[in-house]
Amino acid sequence: MNARVEKPVWKRNEIESPCIQICVIHPAERICTGCYRTIEEITGWSKMTPEERSQIMTELTTRAPRLKKRRGGRAARTGN
Repeated sequence: MNARVEKPVWKRNEIESPCIQICVIHPAERICTGCYRTIEEITGWSKMTPEERSQIMTELTTRAPRLKKRRGGRAARTGN
């Protein structure tokens, strides 16, 4: 009986993309509301070095506050 030898799956040693499949670019901040990357970072991700990706991943948490919802109507006028 022949024993079947399974080959290991080859994987690249890369930082995973932070994409969470919510791809909407904020009109004023120009960053994705899902992963907080810029359009340039999103399109260039596959060509970046692991160091470049790591740097961006570190910066992403600081970008989230930039997308706070804008207050409109009476609350915005009165400051409440």
